[in-house]
Amino acid sequence: MRADGSGALVAGGASGLGAASARALALAGAKVTIADRDADLGAELAAEIGAEFLATDVTDADQVAAAIERASAGPGGLRISVCCAGIGWAERLARSRGAHDLENFSKVIAVNLVGTFNVLRTAAAAMIDNEPDGEGERGVCINTASIAAFDGQVGQVAYAASKGGIVGMTLPAARDLSSRGVRVMTIAPGVFDTRLLEGLPEAARLSLSAEVPFPSRLGRPEEYAQLVGQIVANPMLNGETIRLDGALRMKPQ
Repeated sequence: MRADGSGALVAGGASGLGAASARALALAGAKVTIADRDADLGAELAAEIGAEFLATDVTDADQVAAAIERASAGPGGLRISVCCAGIGWAERLARSRGAHDLENFSKVIAVNLVGTFNVLRTAAAAMIDNEPDGEGERGVCINTASIAAFDGQVGQVAYAASKGGIVGMTLPAARDLSSRGVRVMTIAPGVFDTRLLEGLPEAARLSLSAEVPFPSRLGRPEEYAQLVGQIVANPMLNGETIRLDGALRMKPQ
């Protein structure tokens, strides 16, 4: 799939991994639409890279449909969807003062898993009627999980469950869409220098960096975006989750 001339949607594209992906896709010649709840950052980035911005809550079916419709406008249609929208949460399953809050668990699942599915299903529906390219391909959907899906830490029950669900739907979604020439891939990042980690003390950030075997540092959002570009370009990448983590395997806590 060629990014140049393709319509691309980046959900959660106002900051972090999504912003880096939006920049990289725009630089590659894609017509980028950024969908995010953060109107200020989203509009600012869109103006910077020549993209469009639409305020979007990924858990809202109508708002996602509107973003997909905007991204599909143009002769090439929507051919690239990247979903980076998500939230973090830390809470133990049970404590002396009570059980894990059910509402908090449900919110994390709603945003991270249901929101990703909402973007995936709506983007795929827009892609299947595209004219196929020389490889018979009509589109590619790239979702964002986390290495917490595989080795979630203490306090990450909700977050790990939400990201594990994204991993779990990758292969069946790719199989569902294979006859229509639409690929589905997932990236599972390790510890990256994004807004989720900005609030940590510097000592904690250094400690996280030291745990990564190589390179022993936080991942850069641009490295996530680089993998997005490689997935878009390589038609044999389908139905798989790629860990992007410098060989990190997280300890229990």
